[in-house]
Amino acid sequence: MTSKTFIYILLTDTGTLFTKSIKKYTKAPYNHASIAFDAHLTEMYSFGRKNPNNPINGGFVKEDIHTGTYSKYPETTCVIYKLEVTSRDVEKMRRVLNVFIKNQRRFLYNLIGVLGVSLNEPVEFSNSYFCSQFVAEMLHRSGIKLWDKLPALVTPDDFRKNPHFQLVYEGKLTDYPLIKK
Repeated sequence: MTSKTFIYILLTDTGTLFTKSIKKYTKAPYNHASIAFDAHLTEMYSFGRKNPNNPINGGFVKEDIHTGTYSKYPETTCVIYKLEVTSRDVEKMRRVLNVFIKNQRRFLYNLIGVLGVSLNEPVEFSNSYFCSQFVAEMLHRSGIKLWDKLPALVTPDDFRKNPHFQLVYEGKLTDYPLIKK
């Protein structure tokens, strides 16, 4: 019998120009999604800025609240959800994640895919993802099916609206009590 554990989904709004542009279209409060394997958000991954100072260079990233992009935007607001999964599910996710880690230089940010979502047309390129597509793909490849659509059409707001996720926290990211200061 496999034991139950949790993974965490962090949705954020950094207030950057890119986020503001997406927000005008989506009308959603959060437009970036990340997946974390612990409640302290110390092991967290997504697709976004590889360098906090360069919004153009994007791809697979291990996010760090203290030194990464979030450190440049201390007013970032967020919502954190947890999803109950089995330890076997986590093993599968870690196998998928290891492929991303080992090949991280090959992965690009799927900006055209973001536009495809707005047209409800999935745009998928090999080794190219946007944030919520990556998180949905991680879940999907691990056998966790939460939507009746391709990962390339999943938005951060789809996580917010999915009843399988339990709310953990909403507010300023730097005020989240489990972040190690």
